[in-house]
Amino acid sequence: MIRLRIQRATWPRNALILTDTPRPNCPQCEGDGGTQRDYGDYETGEYAGTDWDPCDCWNEHRRWTLLPLPRRPRWLHRGAEYRDPWGPGSDEPPF
Repeated sequence: MIRLRIQRATWPRNALILTDTPRPNCPQCEGDGGTQRDYGDYETGEYAGTDWDPCDCWNEHRRWTLLPLPRRPRWLHRGAEYRDPWGPGSDEPPF
């Protein structure tokens, strides 16, 4: 059974996509979609990274584009004169 949700994708272009989600009551991954496995360096035995083993309860590559989102016009891009009022060097409180 497919459990679908809507997400916003940014690659290769901004779009709304429909994706599959992991089964929430899966006994193998407990709804995470996979399991993490830490591994160590063969020579020193110290931590070297983490592998991700996807679960069979979902397919992370199953996705469909629903609606490509338009790009922002060039005249809406902020110029160099824009200054963040709450950025560094500001004395205005952030509330």
